Amino acid sequence: MGGHDGPEYAHVAEFKAGSSVMQIAVDSAIPGIDGDCGGECACGTCHVIVTNEWFSKTGTPGNEEEQMLSMTPERASTSRLGCQVVLTDEMDGMTVHLPEFQM
Repeated sequence: MGGHDGPEYAHVAEFKAGSSVMQIAVDSAIPGIDGDCGGECACGTCHVIVTNEWFSKTGTPGNEEEQMLSMTPERASTSRLGCQVVLTDEMDGMTVHLPEFQM
């Protein structure tokens, strides 16, 4: 996961398939992802920006996620809520970036 300040602030995290990006970030104490609602898609504090080459592998945001992302000032075309991205073995090596500010 890359911080908003550039690659020198990158964090590498091990993951288990079936976990969410938010769970891995919180369990790995990666700064910038709070997950205040515990993964209920209700707060937007796990906003990540997926790199273009990985975005299609993250699935399609649902209505609740779209509503939360619509309130995010730093939304990008490849934004997702980390709690809604369930990791698979095929996502090994995926890179996401963090916005400067979370909601």
